[in-house]
Amino acid sequence: MPGSSSRARPVLFATSNRGKLEEAREVLGRFGIQVEQFDGKGIEIQADTTGEVAAFASRGAARAARRPVLVEDAGLFVDALGGFPGPYSAYVFKTIGVGGLVRLLEGESSRAAVFVSSLAYCEPSGDPTTFEGTARGTIAERPRGGGGFGFDPVFVPRGGARTFGELTLEQKGAVSHRADSMKKFARWYLSRG
Repeated sequence: MPGSSSRARPVLFATSNRGKLEEAREVLGRFGIQVEQFDGKGIEIQADTTGEVAAFASRGAARAARRPVLVEDAGLFVDALGGFPGPYSAYVFKTIGVGGLVRLLEGESSRAAVFVSSLAYCEPSGDPTTFEGTARGTIAERPRGGGGFGFDPVFVPRGGARTFGELTLEQKGAVSHRADSMKKFARWYLSRG
């Protein structure tokens, strides 16, 4: 791993979501970047984009940690629903769940969707740098698989036949929106060295 002693220090990832933490460790570990959980994400605003949500939260988390911090916000944007639930995906998952999303799509001819991950890196006295990752695919007609979290059991990535919920952590890390944003971050972070 190139660079200064600050690069040898684990990167703090502000999340209470065990699934996100495991994915971050899987993906960033391939780049030699260790990830340490920071349970101080701070305020999560409601906004029109996942990038705005992640950037805002990363500022507060970095100041609270007094170290650079990563914050990730993700959303599932379903074409037939005009991009809903988008940045409100966590709330929609908590209120209507996977089954509710599937019911909203009953009778729709298009089940196209895109998962978006916005990963914000912020230093305590700086402004956030955001990395966006996407995974295009479709919404399955019923949940499948016990892996992952959130809407993973109904999202089938483009070119695949299995949902994120049916993939291993390593398989998901090769094709997911979160892996995409984290790979972009890792390349940038290591290049600063």
